[in-house]
Amino acid sequence: MATRLVQITMKARDDAGLGRFWAQALGWGIDSEGPGVTNLEPLGFAYPGPSAVCIDIVADPEPKTVKNRVHLDLATTSAAHQAELVARLKELGATLADVGQGEVPWTVMADPEGNEFCVLEPRPVYRDTGPVAAVVVDCAGPREMARFWGTAMDWTPHEVTDDTATLRSAQNVGPYLEFLRTPGTKSGWNRVHLDVRPYPGDDLAAEVSRLRALGATDPGIDQSAFPWTVLADPEGNEFCVLTPR
Repeated sequence: MATRLVQITMKARDDAGLGRFWAQALGWGIDSEGPGVTNLEPLGFAYPGPSAVCIDIVADPEPKTVKNRVHLDLATTSAAHQAELVARLKELGATLADVGQGEVPWTVMADPEGNEFCVLEPRPVYRDTGPVAAVVVDCAGPREMARFWGTAMDWTPHEVTDDTATLRSAQNVGPYLEFLRTPGTKSGWNRVHLDVRPYPGDDLAAEVSRLRALGATDPGIDQSAFPWTVLADPEGNEFCVLTPR
């Protein structure tokens, strides 16, 4: 059994408004499965598939108060493309952000609801990822996170050090999942989290039990109304195990 990363979920006070921003930023299609939920995926994409990690935006009245522990890195193909993308994102409502990055070749920005993201300088490793180069998770221990997530999913580790760990789909397509050693500790529930999905024919309860045996924990909430299961990874980051598909 295994899972794979299929989407990230963002909380937003205005899910439709934030959805429009990200759809325009990425050039993706936009849809809604119901009130308070906005779904984004590449045009023509057959969900779920390894070539993209989609975005679900769900309405939540609570404002953002701390730096997110999960963010997107956007890919560019040249210095001119990076500058053009930054300028276009500003026109869409993004702002420059300071998270203590200092002088770096990438540009740190925030979307209209304050969610941090990076517009990277061109890097050959991301030349075939699509607009999203990586989903990045702040953590204290990249090696332990790589151990857990590399076993939880069928994604392949590409680099694992004390400071960073990188995984990618077993098909070697789509964005990377990266764990970045970062000072500070988790505070409250993450406003951006990972969603994984078992494969067709797998048993959700059995997969959840396997993930618990690997080190996932229960977040201590009432889940009786959910068709999915909410767990937390070894550093307490919430994630959802969706129904097999």
